[in-house]
Amino acid sequence: MKRNFIFPLMLCGLLGFSACNDDSENTGTAKMQVRMTDAPGDYEEVNIDIKSVQIIKEGDTDEADWITMEEIHPGIYNLLDFANGRDTLLASANLPAGTISQIRLILGDNNTLKLKDGTTVALKTPSGQTSGIKLKIDAELEEDVTYMLLLDFDAAKSIVPRGNGQYNLKPVVRTITQAIAGGIKGKVTPAEYKPGIYVISAANDTIGGFANDNGDFLIKGVPAGTYKVKFYTEGNAHDKTIENVSVTQNQVKDLGTVELPKE
Repeated sequence: MKRNFIFPLMLCGLLGFSACNDDSENTGTAKMQVRMTDAPGDYEEVNIDIKSVQIIKEGDTDEADWITMEEIHPGIYNLLDFANGRDTLLASANLPAGTISQIRLILGDNNTLKLKDGTTVALKTPSGQTSGIKLKIDAELEEDVTYMLLLDFDAAKSIVPRGNGQYNLKPVVRTITQAIAGGIKGKVTPAEYKPGIYVISAANDTIGGFANDNGDFLIKGVPAGTYKVKFYTEGNAHDKTIENVSVTQNQVKDLGTVELPKE
């Protein structure tokens, strides 16, 4: 079955409260989403069978060093469904902070091309790509920041006629990496109050989390903007609100130590 719908961009925050668990102890990672788009080609369909998405860090060279992105949406994708600014989410994962040097798409065998006359033919992948399609990205991932890696296929250039009605798939793909969300972190005192934390936008969209036993908190996936940060405690006796907290898309805003009111 072809996937011909668009996956919405999900960062962790939704309308209303989104209970994102505290990640303050899981340091050293960044969130990456891999999305796919396409430049139009002169075909009815260009169907790519994607099984897996993997990345490798700078300096790693062994086959065992490839990291498979755990949240994958495998399937047969018609590239032409994602032309004219549309895209779709292929995979996402928490990855080690640092430089990611390459991404690899593992393809299945059900790659096809539908011509303008309605004929459907198989797309053959050259033998040199049997281990997957490797693309250089050289993206520097900052700890706790959320990134989007856009794979911009060129369908017209990716299809190579072989003669006798046969076609090869030799993907021509431009990679674009950008930070799309930052975060807010800090430490509350006294730690035993263990507050819930709401990050509230001007439109009342809310992202939430909790401080841990040491009072540390980290709210990830916060899009660039200005927020109110509310600390809620049992019985509301120690609640506190911090206004005008500004977050940029490539930054984790550090609120430092937040002192909650005492009785």
